Amino acid sequence: MEDQEMQLKVRRVTDKFTESMYFLANEPSMALYRLQEHVRRSLPELVQHKTDMQSWEEQSQGAIYSVEYACSAVKSMTNSSMYFKNIDSLLRQAISMKEQISNAQGRR
Repeated sequence: MEDQEMQLKVRRVTDKFTESMYFLANEPSMALYRLQEHVRRSLPELVQHKTDMQSWEEQSQGAIYSVEYACSAVKSMTNSSMYFKNIDSLLRQAISMKEQISNAQGRR
């Protein structure tokens, strides 16, 4: 009988202890402390990721600008074929005139 009473008292004490621990573990201030602890641990890593991403974004923007500039240069080169043909014809005319002048001076 005394054994049963002792078990009942022990059970009540452990139940109360368990309830107290559960309350302490889930108390709002404890939750805020755990949240603060989590933020304090993870914030430096998040800041590092942010700076890395900003650096990669700057590098990407530079590469995109270079590619767009190269594309516009190639497009303008394809549009300039008419000018190159004109230059070719003018050079041929100049060479022809030079030969005519040289031939005329050679005859004198």
